[in-house]
Amino acid sequence: MAGVPSSTVEFVDREEADQRIPEVPRLEIDELIDQFLDRAHELKRARGRVWELLRSIQAVTGDLSLERVLRRIVEAACELVGAQYGALGVIGHDRGLEQFIYVGVDGQTAKSIGDLPEGKGLLGALISDPRPIRLRHMGDDDRSVGFPPGHPDMDSFLGVPVRVRDEVYGNLYLANSENGEFSADDEELVVALALAAGTAISNARLYREAELRQRWLEASAEVQEQLLSTSGEDPLRTIARKSIVIADADLVTVGLLTPARDEFVVEFAFGERADELVAQRFPLPGTIGERVIVGGQPYMTGIIGDPDFPGSHVASVIEVGPLISLPLRGNEEPRGLLTVARKRGRQAFSDTEVSMAAVFASHASVALELADVRAAEQRMIMLEDRDRIARDLHDHVIQELFAIGLSIEGAAGQLHSHPELAQRLHSRVEDLDRAIRRIRTSIFELRGNVAISREGLRQSILEVVSDVTPALGFAPNVTFAGLLDLEFDESLTADVIATVRETLTNVAKHAHATSVKVDVEIVHNELTINVVDNGVGIDNPGRASGIANLSARAHNHRGSFVVAPAPGGGTVASWKVMTR
Repeated sequence: MAGVPSSTVEFVDREEADQRIPEVPRLEIDELIDQFLDRAHELKRARGRVWELLRSIQAVTGDLSLERVLRRIVEAACELVGAQYGALGVIGHDRGLEQFIYVGVDGQTAKSIGDLPEGKGLLGALISDPRPIRLRHMGDDDRSVGFPPGHPDMDSFLGVPVRVRDEVYGNLYLANSENGEFSADDEELVVALALAAGTAISNARLYREAELRQRWLEASAEVQEQLLSTSGEDPLRTIARKSIVIADADLVTVGLLTPARDEFVVEFAFGERADELVAQRFPLPGTIGERVIVGGQPYMTGIIGDPDFPGSHVASVIEVGPLISLPLRGNEEPRGLLTVARKRGRQAFSDTEVSMAAVFASHASVALELADVRAAEQRMIMLEDRDRIARDLHDHVIQELFAIGLSIEGAAGQLHSHPELAQRLHSRVEDLDRAIRRIRTSIFELRGNVAISREGLRQSILEVVSDVTPALGFAPNVTFAGLLDLEFDESLTADVIATVRETLTNVAKHAHATSVKVDVEIVHNELTINVVDNGVGIDNPGRASGIANLSARAHNHRGSFVVAPAPGGGTVASWKVMTR
C-alpha cells in the first residue's frame, strides 16, 4: 500500500499465513512421511516381484522340450518365492503321480528316501481337490502323513495346481519359505506362474507330438517300402523293431493266432528279455489279448496287475506299466496282436502314441495279407510246375516204359526153347508194370487238387493214408491202377475209406511193422484193396471185431475180405468188391 512501510506489509503477510496454515505437531508429520516412504518401498518391492515373475515366465516359456520345461517351472517357482524345496507332480491316468520332478534334494538324499511319492497325504489332497493349499506348518494339517526315513525336514508348504487348458496336468509343491512361511502374495505369484506354466506345457506337448508324428510317419514310409519289396527284412519284424524305438518302449511283441484261435505265438519281439518270448505260445482267455481279438479295437492301460485289468504275456518277463495292445486285422477277422509296453513307473502313452501305433498295426495287417497272397502265388507256381512234370511223366516216361515192356514180352514169346529165360523176362515185365503204377500214383500226388476234385476216390484214400501215417511212424507205399477217378456210389466210397483206415490202423496197433504197401486196383468193375505189411502177423483173424466189420462191408457190395500171412512174413489183408 502506498505510504505504508515495507516492514509493516511483511508483518501483515506473515500474520495472514499463520492464520491459513493449521498447527500440526511435528511428530505426526514424520509419521506421515514414514508411511509414504513405506508405501513407496512396498511399491518398489512389488514392482521388483512383478519383474521377477516376468523373468520366471520368460524362463519357463522359452523352451519347447517338455522335460526341460517341467524342471524350469519348479526352479522358477523356488526362486520366485524363496522356497528351499520344490517339486512338480504330473498326474497319470490312474490319478496317481506319473512323474515327480524335484529341486533342492541332492541325488544321495533322494536315493536314501527310496521310491518317489505316490500322491497321498497333502500331495493327494491337491489331486482330489485342485485348489491352492498354503500352510505355515505342514504337521498341523490333518491331511499330512509325515515323511519317510531319510527325508529332509519340511515345515511351511504351498501347493498350487497346474492346468493345461481345462485339464489339471499336475501340481506344484513348494516347501520351507526363507521367510518362515509363504504369504498370500507368494500364493498369488505362484498361481500366476502356474497359469503361464500351463501354456508352456501345452506348447511343449504340441511340439513333442509333432516330432513324434514325424518319426512315426518316417517309419511308416520305410515299412511301406518294405511291404512292396519281396526281399530283405520281414515287414512284421521291421514294424516291431521300429515301434520300440519310436514309442520309447521297453518291450514290443508281434503275436499271430494259432488255427484254433485260443492261443497266439510270438513271432517277433524286441526289448528287455525279448528272446524269452520269441516262438512261445500264450493262451488268450482272460487276457488283454482276448479283449483286443474279440473287440477288434486297440486297448490301453496304465498298470498291469491291477485287479481291474486283465493280464498280458509281456508281464511274464518284465514288470509292466503302461501298455498298448492293437489287433492285426485280416480280411475278415483279427490275425494277431501288436503289443507295446513300458515298465512300471514310466510315463503313460499319450493318445497320439496310441493312434500312431494303430497306423503301424494296420501296416502289419497289410503285411500279413501280402504274405498270404505271395504264398498263394508261390503255391500256384509250384502246382503248375508239378502239373508240367506230371504231364511229362505221363506223356513220355510211361509211354516209353510201355514200349519197353511190350518189346520184352515180344522177345519172351520167342524163347520157347529157353523157358527159364522167358520166365525171367516176364518177371521183368511185371516189375515194369509195378513201376508204372507207382509213377501214376506219383503223378496224381504231384497234380493234387489241380487234377481232380477232393471228392475223388484216389484223393480220399491218400488223405486217409496221410492221417494214419503219424501212428505208423512211416509213410506207406501206395499204388493205384484203373479208373479210380470215376464217380462211385457214396456208400462204396465210404466203405473203401473205412477199409483203408481200419486196416492201416490195425497195422499201427498190432503189427509192429516197418513198411506197408497199399495197392488199389479196378479191373472189369472189380475193386481190390491189398494191404501188405512186414510185421509179426495175426494169430487168430476170426476173433477180431474189426475184421468182421470189414467182411460185412465187403459183403454189402458182393465181395469178400481175407486176411492171410504174407509169403515173406507179415500179413496180407485183401478186400474185394464189385463196383456195379
